[in-house]
Amino acid sequence: MAVACDSAVRTAGSHEVSHGLSIRFPAILDPQRSFEASPLLLDRWMDLGMVLHRMLFFWAAPGSPIFLPNGTRIFNRLVEFLRRQYVRYGFEEVLTPTIYKKALWARSGHLENYSDDMFTVTSTSPSRTDSNTALDAQNPAAAGEADDYGLKPMNCPGHCLIFASQRRSYRELPIRYADFSPLHRNEVSGALSGLTRVRRFHQDDGHIFCRPSQIEDEIRRTLEFVRETYATLKLGDYRLVLSTRPEDHFIGEAAEWDQAETALRQALDGLGQPWTLSPGDGAFYGPKIDIILRDSDGKEHQTATVQLDFQLPKRFDLEYQAPDDDTTAAAGPSRPVLIHRAVLGSVERLMALLVEHYNGKYPFWLNPRQVMIMAVNDTPPVVARARAVKAQLLGQGVGQQPAGTAAAASQLAIDIDDSARSIGLKVREAKSKGYGAIITVGAQEVESDLLPVEFKGIPNPILPDGSSLVKQEGKSPIKLKAADLCQILRHTVDSYE
Repeated sequence: MAVACDSAVRTAGSHEVSHGLSIRFPAILDPQRSFEASPLLLDRWMDLGMVLHRMLFFWAAPGSPIFLPNGTRIFNRLVEFLRRQYVRYGFEEVLTPTIYKKALWARSGHLENYSDDMFTVTSTSPSRTDSNTALDAQNPAAAGEADDYGLKPMNCPGHCLIFASQRRSYRELPIRYADFSPLHRNEVSGALSGLTRVRRFHQDDGHIFCRPSQIEDEIRRTLEFVRETYATLKLGDYRLVLSTRPEDHFIGEAAEWDQAETALRQALDGLGQPWTLSPGDGAFYGPKIDIILRDSDGKEHQTATVQLDFQLPKRFDLEYQAPDDDTTAAAGPSRPVLIHRAVLGSVERLMALLVEHYNGKYPFWLNPRQVMIMAVNDTPPVVARARAVKAQLLGQGVGQQPAGTAAAASQLAIDIDDSARSIGLKVREAKSKGYGAIITVGAQEVESDLLPVEFKGIPNPILPDGSSLVKQEGKSPIKLKAADLCQILRHTVDSYE
């Protein structure tokens, strides 16, 4: 059973959703915990003034959100943004398995230090035993079915396997891998909290294999990557926190930890930004720099992270051929340094923070409701014209479109309202839901190639010739050809506005 909530108002410290039903839940919405003892599922929820059909939580997959089309659009746009930045920052994307044999997790140290937060997958079945079972259990490289596996909580062991798959030269370093594979962490049920604390999530997980002499520059570049990304998202100020060696549950020698912590301190000092120290809060394999954001209720959330690791390269016996004149490493085979980094952190957690941060007014490039096309009436010619406009803007029927126009804007999120309701009601609803561009199609547009467009989420529309269309409040919608409108929308998306 699902509850559909179509209208809402916000009250202090909570959201009240009404549609013949009143429900209150925390500011960062938590439908899973709010309805834990109830069969009710909230499949539409209030996004601070605009209703978004975004996500579901089911009892069959606790802590694992199901993203609906609007939520998926936001997720994909965040990932696409990062992929563009990876080209600038020299990252290569890889895809790695979701499960690995426990032998790998033992080698990485996760089995000893992180097993309580991992899911175990058992592959042995009475109906699928074979004569190699005993041999498989003793041989980590065997391909049989006797082993236990672990769902990966992070990607670093897999990236270490990639690095170790061939001989490396100092000329190749730094090597930067990025991975969006889903991760699973066995959070206790009481800790699950909407999108901010989940069991299945995606992280913009990256690993940099570099020489010791490259550490400071790579950390500086990573923190610059964070700064540019958060500026694009208009996330405001954040805190930098250096977390050092835990009192227990860590691997490696104290001297190596001291060396890593010193490198991070120097990188932070070179930024010229204030930072604070959090003794004992480092990962079990190395110290880290965490980026802390505050939500609208004042609660802090860790998002981005940069971690320095001397331990995993040793455990995986990673090597590169160092040059003879490298004063930071012995000539010949040398050990690389591993930098773990995530710019957004958990994409799901960041999406939860953006709900409140944007107060329902997403920038156009990130808006899951970018364009609304409204038919003035439901007569066949008007409805057909409205649908044809949508096809043009989406680049459908590309063979009939001029090159470089509609096809370039094919990723737009476009909806049509061709119902028989009054046009005034349709316009008010589209504005309340936060559509960035509203197009009205009536009998006049059936006979014309010009479309009346009202820009609500694009503050400074730019025409193909570079001129600006600044619409003043109270004036008529701007009339544009579909090709010109495509160019405006494309420029807005590409400019992350």
